[in-house]
Amino acid sequence: MRSLGTALGAGALLVALVGCSSQGGIGRPDAGGPVLTTESSAPSTAPTSPESEFEAPVPPGGKQVPKDKLDASLLPEGAPGVVWTEGDGSVLGVIGLEGGCSKASVELAKQDARQVHVELVETQPAGTQACTMDIRYPPLTTKLDAPLGDREVVLTLRQAVK
Repeated sequence: MRSLGTALGAGALLVALVGCSSQGGIGRPDAGGPVLTTESSAPSTAPTSPESEFEAPVPPGGKQVPKDKLDASLLPEGAPGVVWTEGDGSVLGVIGLEGGCSKASVELAKQDARQVHVELVETQPAGTQACTMDIRYPPLTTKLDAPLGDREVVLTLRQAVK
């Protein structure tokens, strides 16, 4: 008896919907009624890269390193590649990449008069454990021996297990 009531209810709903659509309801451009669309002429605001996911990738008071002074070609596709300086230019900031159980850190690999080599490190825990499936982009900083000035920043990524 219960399934008969469900069938009758579904049939009544179907009849009501068909009746509304035959009287110029929404979605029928030929019936003279308004047309409901899901497309928009406004530009898409969907993020196209990790950089666009950040409202303010460079913290207040920070100065972004110009793209022509940044070599992020060794980072995997989709890595942020955002770098800035703080204070007098001797603090270098980067956006790290971590997820699940991994943790991001930054290491100053090498610095000379021409370049500063910065290594982003993603450390996974040893052994197996349940981890979430999220991605995080933490801001990280490291102290330089001298202000960055006109030196180029070279970013690399290393994955480690601890």
